[in-house]
Amino acid sequence: MDAIEVSVVFPCLNEQESIGGCIQKAFSVIKESGLSGEVIVSDNGSTDNSIEIARSLGAKVVQQPEKGYGNAYLKGFAEAKGAFVVMADSDSTYDISEMGALIEKLKSGYDMVIGSRFKGKILKGAMPWPNRYIGNPILTGFLNIFFNSKVSDAHSGFRAMTQDALKRLKLNTGGMEFASEMVIKAIKAKLKMAEVPITYYPRQGKSKLNPFPDAWRHMRFMLLYSPNYLFLIPGGFLFILGLLVLLLSGWQKLVLFGHRFDIHAMVFSSAFCLLGFQIINLGLYAKTYALLAGFEEKDPLLQKFYAKFNLEKGLILGALVFLLGFSGLIAIFYRWVSEGFGPLNEVRLALFSLTFMVMGIQTIFSSFFLSLLGIERKR
Repeated sequence: MDAIEVSVVFPCLNEQESIGGCIQKAFSVIKESGLSGEVIVSDNGSTDNSIEIARSLGAKVVQQPEKGYGNAYLKGFAEAKGAFVVMADSDSTYDISEMGALIEKLKSGYDMVIGSRFKGKILKGAMPWPNRYIGNPILTGFLNIFFNSKVSDAHSGFRAMTQDALKRLKLNTGGMEFASEMVIKAIKAKLKMAEVPITYYPRQGKSKLNPFPDAWRHMRFMLLYSPNYLFLIPGGFLFILGLLVLLLSGWQKLVLFGHRFDIHAMVFSSAFCLLGFQIINLGLYAKTYALLAGFEEKDPLLQKFYAKFNLEKGLILGALVFLLGFSGLIAIFYRWVSEGFGPLNEVRLALFSLTFMVMGIQTIFSSFFLSLLGIERKR
């Protein structure tokens, strides 16, 4: 038996209006290309005639009882034997006859190819205007910023990849965020990617998309995979801003628009400083955990951090910061005693002291936790 060269995988949930045409086009392209191939339909619980149609046309049907766009593809990919694997929705929104262009890119040395609707043509009625002009561009833009990529259509469902690339991706999400996971992991794995323009058609049958929940799933996944943007950048901004305002207002040197900021500014800046410092710590935890869990293979920033950080240095730094704050409390207590336990007016120094004491304690306990994670990372 000849080795299978192309596997075309369709997820399916009640697509009897369109699944037949998709399968026929897939077999036609495979035949015209002179390649050996198979068509796999990963059924996600269809109750109509989709499965009967698929089997009658020679497709291999596999059952995936776990609901979800990603789960359907995971089952289909697990069954795919081809050296090249093509994925496409089974609702006729993608013209499967265009998959030859994707396969040609793979033959020329690319690991993964995305059919770009935005570089191609989107027919009238194929994509609602909020998705076309707001949702997709914003989500793709965030992905490009977070992961330093130049993808034009991060959520296209028409893609092709080599079997080796598919194995390297180690995909595991079960919902609509599967599309984002594939692109993000391809970027992190430094796969050679390309885009080809495609035509996007109005779907046949009822849409399964839930725009706002699905958009949030994509956004949530991107944030969880980019701790720099979720934790370190906002945490660093809050910490620096809070510390700067705390110092300037504490010395009564913060004047904006002719108004001098004083105690109230110090209270809020102290809160920002502590909040930012805690978020930075969470970012370091998250980045280390990403390495431990296999989400990341390496992280240059974290490597530099652990090259200079150890538990002892963290404890010394935390103790020094704590003592800096504690010395302020001692000064306040001394003044109170020397003035006969009378009224106190040391709010500025008290805010300084409490802020640095709390940061010192955070540093000490964070050092223990990061040291523990570092031990597991080395293992």
